[in-house]
Amino acid sequence: MSNTENSNNRIQVIERAVAILRALRDNPSGLSLGNISKQVSLPRSTVQRLVNALKTERMVISLDTRGGWVLGPELQTMVQKSNWNIIDAVRPSLFELSRKTGETVDLSVYRGAGMIFLDTVSGNQRLAANVSVGDVFPLTTTANGMAALSLMTDSKVTELAAREWQISKRAPDVREFLYKINKVRSSRFSYDLEEHTKGVCAIGIGFLDWSGDPHAISVPIPATRYSENKGLIETELLILEKSIKHLVSLQ
Repeated sequence: MSNTENSNNRIQVIERAVAILRALRDNPSGLSLGNISKQVSLPRSTVQRLVNALKTERMVISLDTRGGWVLGPELQTMVQKSNWNIIDAVRPSLFELSRKTGETVDLSVYRGAGMIFLDTVSGNQRLAANVSVGDVFPLTTTANGMAALSLMTDSKVTELAAREWQISKRAPDVREFLYKINKVRSSRFSYDLEEHTKGVCAIGIGFLDWSGDPHAISVPIPATRYSENKGLIETELLILEKSIKHLVSLQ
C-alpha cells in the first residue's frame, strides 16, 4: 500500500470517529451501536471497532449493561483544561470591527428566554449605545435576538416568540414575524430600528459556535448616525462573518 493510500485511510478513520462523536453529542441520553451505525451510515462492525478504540481513550463510555454509549470524561477534561473559548476566539474580530466602524460592537448568546451579553467593545464616538456584560435583551425586538432566532427552526421561533409576547402582553402577527425572520436568514442581517430603545438602532448577524449554541454579533448605533453608517457596518459585518464561521465551524 502506498504512502498516499495509508494517509487517506488514516484520514477516513478520523472522519468516521468524529462522526460518531458528533452523533453521541447530539444524543446525550446515549445510543446503541446499532443506532450509531444508522446515524453515521457505517456498518455495525466498523462502528464497534471505532467505539472500542474511543473507549480505550475514554472518549466514550458505556452508559449501562444494555450497550448504550455516551461521550466520555476525557472530552470534558480537554474542554476544562483549555482556555480557548468563544470570547477569546471572537474578541480580535470585535476590536477590528469597532476600529473600522468607530461604533460599539457586542457579542451575545441565546440562553433561556433572552440574549446574554458576553463581551462588548466600545467605539470611539462620543455618542454611543453601550451595554454591560451580563445584560439580558429580549429576542423579538432586538438585532441580536432576531439574529439568533434566524438560526432556529420556525417552530422554535414561534414557541420562543409566543412566550416572550405573553410575558410582555403583546400580540404581534406570528406569520408577519416569521416573514421577518426569513428575511434575516436570506440577507444574513437583522435590524432593530428603535424597536427596543428609542433613539438606538442596531444591525446584527448570527452564528453557531462549536457546541451549536446561537450567538450574535451586533452593532448598536444612535439613530442619528444609522443611515450614514449602515452600508459600512453591513460590509464589515460580512467580512467578520467569514472570519467567525471559519473559527467556530462545526463542519
